[in-house]
Amino acid sequence: MPSLGADMESGTLVEWRVKPGDRVRRGDIVALIDTDKAEVEVEIFVDGVVEELLVAPGAKLPVGTILARIREPAGAAASTPIGVAKPVPPPPPAAAPAKAAPPLPAPTGPRLRASPLARRVAAELGVDLASVRGTGEGGAITRADVEGARASAASTSAPPAPALRGTPEGDAARAAERALAMRRTIAAAMARSKREIPHYYLATRIDLGPALRWMEAENLRRPVTERLLPAALLVKATALALREVPELNGSFASGAFVPSESIHVGVAVALRPAGLVAPALHHADRLSLGELMAALRDLVRRARAGVLRSSELSDATVTVTNLGDQGVDTVFAVIHPPQVAIVGFGRVREEPWAEAGVVGARPTVTVTLAGDHRASDGHRGGLFLSAMGRLLRSPEAL
Repeated sequence: MPSLGADMESGTLVEWRVKPGDRVRRGDIVALIDTDKAEVEVEIFVDGVVEELLVAPGAKLPVGTILARIREPAGAAASTPIGVAKPVPPPPPAAAPAKAAPPLPAPTGPRLRASPLARRVAAELGVDLASVRGTGEGGAITRADVEGARASAASTSAPPAPALRGTPEGDAARAAERALAMRRTIAAAMARSKREIPHYYLATRIDLGPALRWMEAENLRRPVTERLLPAALLVKATALALREVPELNGSFASGAFVPSESIHVGVAVALRPAGLVAPALHHADRLSLGELMAALRDLVRRARAGVLRSSELSDATVTVTNLGDQGVDTVFAVIHPPQVAIVGFGRVREEPWAEAGVVGARPTVTVTLAGDHRASDGHRGGLFLSAMGRLLRSPEAL
């Protein structure tokens, strides 16, 4: 089960797109995974032959669970499983009783032995302690025993009827459930970010006059379907500025900053009716403005349709968020871990601007940066914002 972001703990296998014996190449879609945010097409990152599918569709599994075995094609120098140390059997059916070891004797006497935490958890989950077999010292009931009993009861109870999927009632219920799960996931990730990441914030105003004039002239030479929007210029300027300040492009893991050689800009996309995802525009610094605009349109369309690839949800090295279309002037965003920076754009508005002693009205945008003090500091963040301003004053170089 792939990790599609630091806020993902588990996923549900919806369907396999391959079968044993199929040859796969890097980048092929092999499965569809349902997460709290979207249904995601899972890509394979090795070449080989599907040897065995270990998990059946419908299983909800934690991140890191092995789903399948893939071997190198016949005739290759090595024939060991790729990425798999040893076969892992699929989880047993939920209804099958455990027979691995004889049960420990249940506690006797007028009062059940249970830790205070176990009693509190049992009350919260609605578990009757008298029905729980303790595995602690002397048969005492622990928190794990309570949670295990609750999971066992849930697995043996009747699950939601899969036939509802695809019906108006089922789709509405599923959308409401996903929206609630997504909001919990986002809240958990943002709480972790504010708790663990020492944020610093910077902001600057940038004159977009040169960029917008160039864009208007450029759009006159393009077909209507290929015309540029200001968002393309802002994302491209962000990507190029990161080349100059690489401390803002990467992740913080195992107590150290890990810079990324590639610049994959995550673009925050608001979902309807609620929610947020930030899929990545891969190699945004290498794309022409036309290519970037096309990729951005496609990414937003597929994000709102719930059809994203696993690499798009897991590869972002920095995120940008633009709330200008909502009338917001300034965005102070929260870093999405394990990334170390996020860039915010407000609306483009005309403001007084003094240059060479002359005051006039100019279209401006407020650009903000939230940086992780463990990877960079205000000086480097200031250089990034200065680079953004310089690049947008020379849009033909983008």
